[in-house]
Amino acid sequence: MNEHFVYAHREELISLLLQLADDDFIYAFRGAEWLGLAPHIEEDVASASISQNSMGHASMFYELAEELGLDEANILAHARPAKERRNSILLERVNGEGSYMGTPTYNWAYTVVRNYFYTQAKKIKMESLRSSSYTPLIDVALKVNMELHYHLLHWRTWFVQLVGATEEANEKMVSAIKEVMVDFGDLFSYGKESETIIAAGLIESSDVLLERWKQQMESIFHVGGLDLHLLTFKTEKNGRNQEHTADLDQAIATLAEVYQVDPAAIW
Repeated sequence: MNEHFVYAHREELISLLLQLADDDFIYAFRGAEWLGLAPHIEEDVASASISQNSMGHASMFYELAEELGLDEANILAHARPAKERRNSILLERVNGEGSYMGTPTYNWAYTVVRNYFYTQAKKIKMESLRSSSYTPLIDVALKVNMELHYHLLHWRTWFVQLVGATEEANEKMVSAIKEVMVDFGDLFSYGKESETIIAAGLIESSDVLLERWKQQMESIFHVGGLDLHLLTFKTEKNGRNQEHTADLDQAIATLAEVYQVDPAAIW
């Protein structure tokens, strides 16, 4: 890789890498909270596997950031407070009422919609990164994209089947779509570094990627008889600019609990 390119675009590279890594890190954590609680045992295994894959994707992005001079990947993953994270707000939201160690009454419809919408968005980003000006990012995107095919198939199947099932299931899915879209606004955003990230050729613009996402949604919504106006959203907070909710504070405290016992331990 051209050292001059890295020197000239280090800040926007770090910003984009942490956005991608933090997205997958908190997404994997929320997915792991379904372990033992999924609707049936096959789903328990499948969704746990997807969460494990996603944590692996986060690790690869953290390692690229480490190569640019940041802390070691484990520190980036576990030791950073919520106020330094750059994940989308949509992904930090709790799965529902209650807690994993208490009495969880999680919302499966919300999880299916969030996971499907995010996975579709992630796949579009990985395909865009195949033309990135930063070669190491291309290599990682190619690896991630191979597993995403199966992740997307999984969540799309759940989405279509629940939308087309009973009247009650359809109502719950429509309600979940509305809830997800409240926090959707920053998913394709690159935050304050947007202009420099795009100008450096690291990835295509948010508008281009969002339009591709909407095109993918149109066919699925048509099959399910859903109103496309459900996909309307506003952006009130932006996780890319390190604006977050109390849900992320809780998540970081929980997932880093073991790591903080002995940060120097080798796993």
